[in-house]
Order: sequence, then C-alpha cells, then structure tokens
Amino acid sequence: MSFILPVKNILPKFGNNCFIAPNATIAGDVIMGDDCSVWFNAVIRGDVNSIRLGNKVNVQDGAIIHCTYERAKTIVGNNVSIGHNAIVHGCVIDDNVLVGMGAIVMDNAHVGSNSIIAAGAVVLENTIVEPGSIYAGVPAKKIKDIPEEMISGEINRIANNYVMYAEWFKK
Repeated sequence: MSFILPVKNILPKFGNNCFIAPNATIAGDVIMGDDCSVWFNAVIRGDVNSIRLGNKVNVQDGAIIHCTYERAKTIVGNNVSIGHNAIVHGCVIDDNVLVGMGAIVMDNAHVGSNSIIAAGAVVLENTIVEPGSIYAGVPAKKIKDIPEEMISGEINRIANNYVMYAEWFKK
C-alpha cells in the first residue's frame, strides 16, 4: 500500500485517473493534476513547503521531489516526465519537459517549456534553462536547441506512454 501521509494536518490531493505505486511515498502539501503517475520507490515530500504537479506528470522509479523550508516550493507543469532516480528540488519546471534519469534540478532553477534535462545532468541553483533547449553535464549547460521532432518523439511520447503504463497496473 502506498504511503500517503499528512503533515501538519495537510493531506496530499490527487486529480482524476492517477496511479500511485504501492511503495511510493507522498506526504504533506502536495497537489497533483489528472493522469499523473508516481512509480515504485518515488518520494514526493511536501513537508516543508508546497509541491504542485500539473496534469500528465510521471514521477518514475526512485525519483525524489522535495522543496526548501520557507524558501523554495516546487512547481511542475503539465506533460512532464521525471526520470528514474532524478531529484527535483525547490524549482519550477514548465510544461512539456523531460528530466532525464539521475538528473538533479536544484533550488530556484527554472526549466523552460519544451526542454530536456539530460540524464545525469546537474542544474545548479538559480539556473534558467531556456525554453526549447537541451541541457547536459555537470554543471548543466545548454548543448543545443531541441529539434521539433524530439518534442513529439521524446517528450510527448514518454509522457503519453506513462499514462498507458499506469493503466496496466490499474487492471
């Protein structure tokens, strides 16, 4: 059974058609939209500030979403994939973004829409990721503009696939 926990009497809220894996943990001031999925061993911890997830967000296995006490809430837009073992902390991620496996996005970073954060990248505090770009490396830097086919072929494909995968577990 999933660990859905209140913090200071605030219980997470879920939109329609969400899938929460049996060993995922979601605590506190967390609100997620419709068609979201939180996978095995993922943690979304809204204990020290708020976390907001839009529609069609998938938080893959082992990923962590957290925030910073009294300083940085976490806001994730629509159609966002947060890859396996990624960390999203106290930042803003706009719509149509792929955060790759093992990537880290730190406090007060802002990831613009239609962007990819490459696997293993570290987006440092206060970094502004330009919309429509790919950032990679440690620290993450822009490596190129994102080709249009990657928006539909990667960002949208992965987000749509996770809605489908979640249905498999609900049957």
